[in-house]
Amino acid sequence: MSALIRFFTKILDICRLVPMLPVVVIAAIPLALLGDWHPWGHAADIAMLGDPGFGQWLIIALVLIIVADTVRGMIDDLRHGQVGVDLLAVVAILSTVAVHEYWASWAVMLMVTSGEAIEEYAQAKAEHSLTALMEAAPRTAHVVSLPGVGRDSAGDVGDASEGFRRVGQFATASAAHRFDTVPVEQVRLGDVLMVLPGETVPVDGELLSGTATLDLSNINGEPVPREVFAGARMMSGAVNGSSALTMRATQVAADSQYQRILELVASAQESRPAVVKTADRLAVPFTVLSLVIAGVAWAVSGVPTRFAQVLVLATPCPLLIAAPVAYIAGTGRLAAAGVLIKAQDVLENLGRVTQVFFDKTGTLTVKQPQVVRVEMLPGAATQFDGDHVLMMAGVVESYSVHILSKGIAKAGTEAMARLRRQSENDGRPCPESAAVWFGGGREHPVVKGINEEAGKGVSGEVNGHVVRVGRLSFAAAGKDGFLTAGNADPTGPRHDLRPGTEAAGGTEEDILTRFGLLQPDEMASYVSIDGRLIARIVLRDVPRANAKTALAKLHALGVARLAMLTGDKRASADIIANEVGIDEVHAELFPEDKVAAVKSAAEDGNAVTMMVGDGVNDAPVLAVADIGVAMTDGTSTAASESAQVVIMTDDIAAVPRAIAIARRTKRVMLQAVIVGLALAVIGMIAAAFDLIPVVVGAFLQEAIDVVSILWALTALIDRD
Repeated sequence: MSALIRFFTKILDICRLVPMLPVVVIAAIPLALLGDWHPWGHAADIAMLGDPGFGQWLIIALVLIIVADTVRGMIDDLRHGQVGVDLLAVVAILSTVAVHEYWASWAVMLMVTSGEAIEEYAQAKAEHSLTALMEAAPRTAHVVSLPGVGRDSAGDVGDASEGFRRVGQFATASAAHRFDTVPVEQVRLGDVLMVLPGETVPVDGELLSGTATLDLSNINGEPVPREVFAGARMMSGAVNGSSALTMRATQVAADSQYQRILELVASAQESRPAVVKTADRLAVPFTVLSLVIAGVAWAVSGVPTRFAQVLVLATPCPLLIAAPVAYIAGTGRLAAAGVLIKAQDVLENLGRVTQVFFDKTGTLTVKQPQVVRVEMLPGAATQFDGDHVLMMAGVVESYSVHILSKGIAKAGTEAMARLRRQSENDGRPCPESAAVWFGGGREHPVVKGINEEAGKGVSGEVNGHVVRVGRLSFAAAGKDGFLTAGNADPTGPRHDLRPGTEAAGGTEEDILTRFGLLQPDEMASYVSIDGRLIARIVLRDVPRANAKTALAKLHALGVARLAMLTGDKRASADIIANEVGIDEVHAELFPEDKVAAVKSAAEDGNAVTMMVGDGVNDAPVLAVADIGVAMTDGTSTAASESAQVVIMTDDIAAVPRAIAIARRTKRVMLQAVIVGLALAVIGMIAAAFDLIPVVVGAFLQEAIDVVSILWALTALIDRD
């Protein structure tokens, strides 16, 4: 029963889209029952039309209405630079009236109106992903109206730099009862906003509440909600998934992230790819061909009805509807995959890419250097192992802003989890009292005295142990500048580790020799615990986990050349290139050098170049490539502003997927057009030889339209 209700609901929706469709359908009743009824006698005898009955006059009236509406549509198409080829439908419907084939006239009107309905439905089906994105746009905002809160009290928020931030007194539950709901366009910079559970963040801003859980799936497709803390950036379009939160607006609605996404979607919907424009132009010779076949059939047979028989089968629908439907379907599939394009011409070019250039850091590799191993100092006597070192180093590095700190902090969190599991399984992970380590009622380490010396390192006390992490000279230096490097015996040899100095036990170079050489793409932070240097943490620019697979798929798709453009050292670039499968490497480049490399590749007339990047310095080269692809996590950057394609999921696998979707979309579009036109031409020739009656031909033409459009909609099917 519910399925039947849904069916009739869809029928009603279609009728609302095309109101003339139910009128034409109902008109069949008076045509059948009252077609030859002449309540006025034979006073309405007209030379060309003869003496139509009541039902036939009703059909003539509907024909005039539909012809007038079709002509207006043709004129509007011409004004927008599109070829109006509905001329075939107009001539066909008028010719059926002229030869008194009123049932054929009704069938052609049904064809025209149902064709419009099919087009509307197909467009809606193809645009589903894009429409859902637009419908989720925030429309209202709750502006907190507590005294002293808002754009005039920005100083209450505290420092907006990285680290801990002071939150004003307004970020409390009381704010939930003191706000005004206004249209999102009325939000101004500095306004304090309340976002209730389940609501969409209306504008970009800064979180004032302590914590919040956000659903970012509308922005970057991220399936798992993200927990953020006070001071975090809030992106419009995110959905508040927990308790009410407060935030301060840092952008107005027009400049916010979600609005930028909607602008990309709108521009893609409104643009017309080159292939669709070509299809429009092909419709003109098809119209001429149809009229020639119809005219020859009439001239040879001497029967005017033969002209109408041919034209009712002449359908430009595969060109007018199937082609754009296929491309909108492809655009929708890209959006569902987290790939936004700024124009449908981009989708056309995506399928023709011959060379792809990649930035290295943040594109082929993860955004920050990652820990690859912990090396304990040979000969150093210590009760700690690598996980202990990582955990304590990660704790102190979590307070640092150094480029290596995030990688160490992340590894430290993972090490802490391993130690906790070990504690649960084995009792205690190290020979210390339970009161000092995990397993004795303590879930997290106790941290005190964090201090960072810019360019040197960070130090602090973790669970009673003094921890220093950073450069070798910083980690190994005590208060007097000397240290017993890793030796458990405090009376052992002392090393002055200030550069250029030596002591009885050796120099800084001696310590480095004990550790061994680093690879060209590796870097290290040294760790001392309780005044003794015991380990170093080795980090490197790690390739994305799926980078090698993604590049292999590009080769499988027939992309001839894969190149890396990077400002990094040649040795580091070569290592990453070998790991992920890059064909050629251009290293130690400035932004202008990257631009020159892409321009040089584009000099080959048959080449279609793509540049994939994520950083600000990638913006110029993204703009100069045939297709610029910006990889983001949903945030707006200079790179995404310059690119024609924006990957919202920060996933390099989206690059070959986008190319595969583009190629399949074009293939489906061509198939739909060729099949539709071929069937139409075969039908017209058969009608010219009087093998298809005019009424049957009108219905057959509708079947050809349906086949063509349904074929175009297969571009929605995920087969890539």
